[in-house]
Amino acid sequence: MKFTVVGAGAMGLRFGVLLQEAGNEVDFVEGWLPHYNKMKEQGGVYVTREHKNRHLVPVNVYTPEEYNATDADFVFFELKQMQLDDMLKRCEHFLKDQYAMTAMNGMGHVEKLLKYFPEEKVVAGTALVATILTKPGEVEFVGERGMGTTNWANYTEKPDEKTQALMAELKKANFNPSLKDDFMGTLMAKVVFNSVVNTLCTMFEITMDEYAAFDKADELSRQLIDEAYDVCERAGVQLVNTRAEELESVNYVSKVGCPHHYPSMYQDMSHNRPVEVDYINGYFVKLGRQYNYEAKTHNFVTNLVHLAETTRQNRSAK
Repeated sequence: MKFTVVGAGAMGLRFGVLLQEAGNEVDFVEGWLPHYNKMKEQGGVYVTREHKNRHLVPVNVYTPEEYNATDADFVFFELKQMQLDDMLKRCEHFLKDQYAMTAMNGMGHVEKLLKYFPEEKVVAGTALVATILTKPGEVEFVGERGMGTTNWANYTEKPDEKTQALMAELKKANFNPSLKDDFMGTLMAKVVFNSVVNTLCTMFEITMDEYAAFDKADELSRQLIDEAYDVCERAGVQLVNTRAEELESVNYVSKVGCPHHYPSMYQDMSHNRPVEVDYINGYFVKLGRQYNYEAKTHNFVTNLVHLAETTRQNRSAK
């Protein structure tokens, strides 16, 4: 298959490089010039896994404006929520008859993709996979090969042959894919997960295992999980996991899957980049208000993350 990966950041590179290694044709489209220029200069991206085996992987990389290929099976969007609108406009000239796929964090991206792709050609999912863009032109894959899982669903909830072929390629690339028939439930499960781990680890600048080791971690997790589930129930969204299973997922990933990992939101904040909390915890606040429910804990946490973000930016500016 052929993939056009829009967003050659940490996760875009993780998916694209491993799909390429599995025998697929992959082009990367990147809008951040320092990263793009570095990859062009060195002829690819330097990849390490668990701080070992640093090696150069040749990749085809383009800016949106210079990319014109329209023959990809899937255009794979891996960006921050606040970057997607602008990047879609910059890429519109090569969006033709392809399928769109995405495993972006948070919520809000699907509605934007549907402005450019028909419903039957949108596949979205979630990835419990950790990756770090350490600097322009360099990426660190966290976890041994084959660790982590991905869940996917068609927007129409009617998988077709193309989607089944996609699952086969993702399996060959060791992403352990699972195809679901519940679109919103599949996506929201990761939003709930991130509303706990991403947010709290970012706020206190700690790794996932440091959070899990706190003796009141389960109590904090349950409060956020319960409130998120209360919102989803009011909105008619049936989540894939029970509340107890979601807590188990938080603990497993934090203690076993990626214990020494700083979540992506922290990576953004530590580099003074905008954080996605408004599309994660803030999403539950917004959704709850549509049903006259106030997600007070998620609102409180959203504001605290922005306070941490602002404090760090102010200190670095001095």
